[in-house]
Amino acid sequence: MGTMRRNDELREVRILPDYTEMAAGSVLVCCGRTRVLCTASVQDGVPPFLKGKGTGWLTAEYAMLPGATPQRKARDGVKKDGRSVEIQRLIGRSLRAACDLTRMGERTVYIDCDVLQADGGTRTASITGGFAALCLAVSKLIAEGKMQDSPIVKQVAAISVGVVDGQCTLDLEYTQDSRAEVDMNIVMTRDAKGEMGFVEVQGTGEHGSYSRDELNRLLDLGEGGIRQLMQAQTEALGERADVIFKKPRLVLASNNFGKLKELRALLGDRYDVCSMREMGINIDVEENGETFEENALIKAETLMKLTGCATLADDSGLCVDALNGRPGVYSARYCGVHGDDEANNQLLLKELENVDDPDRTAHYGAAVALCRPGHAPVTTYGMCCGRILREYRGEGGFGYDPLFYSDDLGMTFAEADPEAKNGVSHRARAIEKLIDVLEAEK
Repeated sequence: MGTMRRNDELREVRILPDYTEMAAGSVLVCCGRTRVLCTASVQDGVPPFLKGKGTGWLTAEYAMLPGATPQRKARDGVKKDGRSVEIQRLIGRSLRAACDLTRMGERTVYIDCDVLQADGGTRTASITGGFAALCLAVSKLIAEGKMQDSPIVKQVAAISVGVVDGQCTLDLEYTQDSRAEVDMNIVMTRDAKGEMGFVEVQGTGEHGSYSRDELNRLLDLGEGGIRQLMQAQTEALGERADVIFKKPRLVLASNNFGKLKELRALLGDRYDVCSMREMGINIDVEENGETFEENALIKAETLMKLTGCATLADDSGLCVDALNGRPGVYSARYCGVHGDDEANNQLLLKELENVDDPDRTAHYGAAVALCRPGHAPVTTYGMCCGRILREYRGEGGFGYDPLFYSDDLGMTFAEADPEAKNGVSHRARAIEKLIDVLEAEK
């Protein structure tokens, strides 16, 4: 029999990690006398409806072993009983609510929950333990280099509540559940900011209806219990709890430290930004696109296929109106040799020598492409407008900077200090637009 406890008190909770050795992740979760073995197994491949979409899948199975209850329960056959099917669907829904499956790659995680002993709350214990097993499996895959990003974007746990003998009560054991006037299961998530959200509320008036006031008290009681269960999950996982809320990796298609520093400042709250060198990648992608957007996409998509991570690439250059947008994508090799700034500038001056000053308008343009597994690519474009002078001004910058007079700054880029130049940078403006797109996705 259960021990006496307060109506707002959880039963004793124990979560024992690594309970078995063969599965990628396993825990034994004990809530009072209820004991559920939860394992997480991972296989390559996804169901047919997800093939080729760059996303993973998570599903669950639930079973109560014959000796889990005083009266032997027959084993599930090929066709599970209706209760087991309902519960395993609930477990799957609940755990998927905590995941971004696009970070998983095309693999499937199976969460198996086997009730060894039942004394109420087996479905909620399965969700709480299943989440811990999932975390252990993801931690193992990342440690083995088989997964780059953790798909676990929220924490999830579940608890039962009810009205027993007229009292709102937390964490019902069987003797309470069997006579409860109201029986309710609550599943909640918590995000990286600590905000709680409901995944599912299953509430039934077993012996009559219940009031709005009782509903509110039950929800508050359940949330308090779930917060305690989440703390128990975190403590059981120890260092491996770092897979929860872990920022996804974003690989920059460059080893330029300046770009890396800028992106970390702009996107560091969303992504763990790293360079190709830090990922151990050394490739030269052929940029054969006809626009900045095409070249940026070519680089980002190639890198995403190599890493399985989110990737970001940019392409930029000078576009002169009187030259129909040239040099454009050929800016770095305008003269025929890549990176010869002096020859490029001299050719530009020669081609514009007969163009009047009012018609020497131009802009620096930059396209930024973000590619993420399971998502459509995102491209944005930023511009910095000005005109081309007839002589060099300033000693700083590079490329066409001594000839490009910025309308924003009232001087050439070569005359401006780096901070002022970056403040009106075409690339920074493209990234600002990208951030706006990401904000709108929330």
